[in-house]
Amino acid sequence: MGNRVTRDDFEWVYTDQPHTERRKEILAKYPEIKKLMGPDPQLKWVVSLMVLTQLVACYLVKDLPWKWVFFWAYAFGGCLNHSMTLAIHDISHNVAFGNKEAKWNRLFGMFANLPIGVPYATSFKKYHVDHHRYLAGDGLDVDVPTAFEGRFFHSPPRKILWLFLQPVFYILRPLYVNPKPFTGLEVINVAVQLAYDLLIYSLWGPKPVFYMIAGSTLAMGIHPISGHFIAEHYMYLKGYDTFSYYGPLNWLTFNVGYHMEHHDFPSIPGSRLPLVKKIAAEYYDHLPYHTSWVCVLWDFIFCDSSPASQGRGEV
Repeated sequence: MGNRVTRDDFEWVYTDQPHTERRKEILAKYPEIKKLMGPDPQLKWVVSLMVLTQLVACYLVKDLPWKWVFFWAYAFGGCLNHSMTLAIHDISHNVAFGNKEAKWNRLFGMFANLPIGVPYATSFKKYHVDHHRYLAGDGLDVDVPTAFEGRFFHSPPRKILWLFLQPVFYILRPLYVNPKPFTGLEVINVAVQLAYDLLIYSLWGPKPVFYMIAGSTLAMGIHPISGHFIAEHYMYLKGYDTFSYYGPLNWLTFNVGYHMEHHDFPSIPGSRLPLVKKIAAEYYDHLPYHTSWVCVLWDFIFCDSSPASQGRGEV
């Protein structure tokens, strides 16, 4: 999605993604990394505290003027809700209760979904499996923008519009690119979410419901945290389709910035991904990485191609 693109500007490769081979090499050299795999016992308590915090916030905004509801939705609720979507990302890898308790991970994902305001967790899990299995695969990985998006949103003003509309594309793109049957768990997710939204509305009126949904929507658009959508897999440097981010916002986003490490070891919880980089430093230190999601957004909008360097460099 450069300033002027056509369908031919997509980078087409016909080799396997590098993550599988790197994982084999790292595990052969550092078998102790296997000990990092498995559930994170703290995750369920952190997520529960976040849900409780948003419940309290819903009560606090019920009598505020609309302008302040909007402000807090962007400045606070959006940050927490975007962080929650990344907790759901971790939960989708079964790191809340472990692989043997897949059902409890799905149900806990629905619980984490509550403050987001729209049903999301179960559908995300369904498509996220493909994202790892077929990374950037045409017609399979729905995280990749469509040809229409690449052709139409080619100028800075249109890219700004695309960022605002990113939540819409995130919802609609799977239905167009790789539609899948609606599952029973998704029905339960929808029912639970609607029941929660109606409960909040009946208790405190429309403002808390707006606070939840607007916060989720705004934080996926023009928002510092939303830079991770672009930072993770947009090709800022030819030959690399996954990038890590090493910056302070990892504290709020369950270390989703350690994205190269995550794709190498998706069964390792986000809380332990920095240890992967520390143990196997020679496999990661030479790779390009981001240090600012705000700069990622700026470069995406205004630069034909973003500056990048290799070695211990930044992009």
